[in-house]
Amino acid sequence: MLVTAYLAFVVLLASCLGLELSRCRAKPPGRVCSNPSFLRFQLDFYQVYFLALAADWLQAPYLYKLYQHYHFLEGQIAIFYVCGLASTVLFSLVASSLVDWLGRKKSCVLFSLTYSLCCLTKLSRDYFVLLVGRALGGLSTALLFSAFEAWYIHEHVDRHDFPSEWIPATFARVAFWNHVLAIVAGVASEAVANWMGLGPVAPFVVAIPLLALAGTLALRNWGENYDRQRAFSRTCAGGLRCLLSDRRVLLLGTIQALFESVIFIFIFLWTPVLYPHGAPLGIIFSSFMAASLLGSSLYRIATSKRYHLQPMHLLSLAVLIVVFSLFMLTFSTSPGQESPVESFIAFLLIELACGLYFPSMSFLRRKVIPETEQAGVLNWFRVPLHLLACLGLLVLHDSDRKTGTRNMFSICSAVMVMALLAVVGLFTVVRHDAELRVPAPTGEPYAPEL
Repeated sequence: MLVTAYLAFVVLLASCLGLELSRCRAKPPGRVCSNPSFLRFQLDFYQVYFLALAADWLQAPYLYKLYQHYHFLEGQIAIFYVCGLASTVLFSLVASSLVDWLGRKKSCVLFSLTYSLCCLTKLSRDYFVLLVGRALGGLSTALLFSAFEAWYIHEHVDRHDFPSEWIPATFARVAFWNHVLAIVAGVASEAVANWMGLGPVAPFVVAIPLLALAGTLALRNWGENYDRQRAFSRTCAGGLRCLLSDRRVLLLGTIQALFESVIFIFIFLWTPVLYPHGAPLGIIFSSFMAASLLGSSLYRIATSKRYHLQPMHLLSLAVLIVVFSLFMLTFSTSPGQESPVESFIAFLLIELACGLYFPSMSFLRRKVIPETEQAGVLNWFRVPLHLLACLGLLVLHDSDRKTGTRNMFSICSAVMVMALLAVVGLFTVVRHDAELRVPAPTGEPYAPEL
């Protein structure tokens, strides 16, 4: 398993580099933004946001292993994950209102403080302290995916008056480097935890200085901004009306809830499936992120001028890949007949599918959901998503360890078949909808180079 993990990592990394280099060579020369004020503004944003993302990714490979290292049972660890998911959904519901009321800059600094406290709780072996840490992690995750983007968009448009057409280019670069940071973070966590022999708590300790630096830079370099608050009840009511009045939105929400709930369960299960067979967790995680980056690169190639596939097609392909992978896992995790290499390949396929799924879903959401109702609709999407994931983990918590993992993959297979049926339903509804198709490219749009 050790050799397989390193070999897969090298092959996936080489594939990603090859695709990116070929894309750069094939891309015709275009205008590159040379506005010094905009470049300075981007740099101020990137250096804070990338530090925050790096700190977040550093903790991912060794979270389950840390709890196992503290001799907690799998059922107890499942409760940790349920607590984290529950706190994430609760705080996500109010995150936008909290950020608007407190201020985006202050919210980003608050993220640095709460996430640092979350990391510090990992030094304790007390069950209650670790549960508090998971709740703090849920708050921090909600702030990470709301405050930073909201701060940037407000500053970009309202304070600096840069063209709004430049915003997608900034976040396209963020998406690419987010994958790169995740790959590097996996290797770094393996280095401090395993190669240096500091143990599974080391990545959490290393994350604290990155969080502190991110908060300090935000305090020093960022201005504060607020927004007019919309009542939480009005936001949710508007989102519910949109969800129930448009069948496309309802089907899209169903697909997201089913697909992403399975991904949350996968995040919990991959460590206990692979680690007993000598898998290096940091390298495995980096391989997952490289597979996801490969999927994103394939999405970009598939929707390019040469192939011109549609996001709806790629969403269908992503769901099919996950269905196939979960069926593989029901056999490769059979008690007494475990095949860790087959399980690893199935996990890589799931991550590859995620690389196809997330840009496809993002495109379809932008086209289907009105901008004014995005926050409310996404709140309603998150509720069933996290409830399904929590329910799955609680079922696993009450099951026999020897058969529980295989049974959970069987249940996830059934859930993804339901997601596939929802995809077929959505495809039937939108097959003649030109709005949900990528227009035939007539030339390369403006975008700053990566």
